Amino acid sequence: MFRLLIKEPLANGLIIFYRLFGENMGIAIIAFTIALRLALNPLTKKYMDSMKKMREFAPQLNKLKDKHKGDKTKLLQAQMEFYKQKGIKPGGGFLPYIVQIVILITFFSLFMNVFSNQNIVEGFNQYLYEPLKLSTDTAINLKFLYADISKPDVFKVDFLPFALPGPIIIIAALVQGISAKLMSPQTKTEAKLAGKTKEVTDDFATAMQNSAIYTFPIITILAGMRFPAGLALYWAVFSLFQLVQQTNGKMFSNLLKSSPWKKLKN
Repeated sequence: MFRLLIKEPLANGLIIFYRLFGENMGIAIIAFTIALRLALNPLTKKYMDSMKKMREFAPQLNKLKDKHKGDKTKLLQAQMEFYKQKGIKPGGGFLPYIVQIVILITFFSLFMNVFSNQNIVEGFNQYLYEPLKLSTDTAINLKFLYADISKPDVFKVDFLPFALPGPIIIIAALVQGISAKLMSPQTKTEAKLAGKTKEVTDDFATAMQNSAIYTFPIITILAGMRFPAGLALYWAVFSLFQLVQQTNGKMFSNLLKSSPWKKLKN
């Protein structure tokens, strides 16, 4: 069922984009990822709007914690009533992440199955619908810039006993770190508020948010160095699109305003 409903449609979609974009698998992954993000945009926008409201009403929510500390049942009831009044759906944020995780796992499984096959065409054909099946003499272009996307994006240096992550992995890790860092103003506020409460869960949640700035990039690098570069490329583009959406493009305008070139012009 998983293969029929998710894996095969993604494989066929990727091949369609491969044919549309000059038969380059790297470009196809980028274009297909953007298309997926646009398709998921309605779900993601609802989540972003919900998170924005949660940040705006954080002081009121923490007042409820102070008011009902020691009574979790009353606190939960008060929070649910508050969410209802303000039109917030806290549980609605899980769906976009579940979908993202499912797609990531599917691409991981697809790339591992296809690229580990000695005959990549045969590896793809097992998932493709009849009209899209590749001919046996098809040579799939797996080169993207410097990388072979069927292999891990790593560089080996003679004097080092270990490999180094390539640019695709580094970009994916940086985007993850920046995305987590953008939450730091909210996290700092929550840390102050959490320190005033006696709830251990408040401090734990805040600590988890702080650690995400470092753990997400580290996990991205470690995983990216083991799996095909195509997966790292997908994750980099997917995360970059999310970052732009998260900031509404303001991050890039702020970077331009604070750039040395801008200061020299002024």
